[in-house]
Amino acid sequence: MPKMLFNRWCLSPIKAESNPVSAPEKGRLSFRLNSTMESVSEVEAAADKLAAEAGIEEDERFHIAMAVREAAVNAVLHGNEYDPSKQIQVSLENNGEALVFTIADQGKGLDPETIPDPLAPENLLRGTGRGIFLIRSFMDEVHFRQLHPGTELTLVKRLAPAAEKT
Repeated sequence: MPKMLFNRWCLSPIKAESNPVSAPEKGRLSFRLNSTMESVSEVEAAADKLAAEAGIEEDERFHIAMAVREAAVNAVLHGNEYDPSKQIQVSLENNGEALVFTIADQGKGLDPETIPDPLAPENLLRGTGRGIFLIRSFMDEVHFRQLHPGTELTLVKRLAPAAEKT
């Protein structure tokens, strides 16, 4: 059975092989994906395309795509623990003022206050906390919400007004 994506405003599923970001510059797209690393790559590509359509330069697009990738990896790996019966819910939006990326898992939940600081001396050689650190470094806003079950992570990258782009 092919992997399916679901547009929030469309009652019929669309095949995952189609590109999830096909909306105009402003707009919102929501879909569900299986808890796989292939899904992570699809989310990253969709974020990069949305950023490109918003006119964001390549270096900044790379940072946005990396932050969104880290959020998707956390949802698949830590949240859903690669459980094939669970999915991630993804929302990508350009509201004209910011790009807003929301990724939710169906896992046990996460308290962001318990994430170790990767810059603390005792954690420098540990691999935990680096993804959230990168996400916070690359995005303008990061919000966690407990869903019971699951965690929702919202990443916001503000867009520069057209007059400020040179």
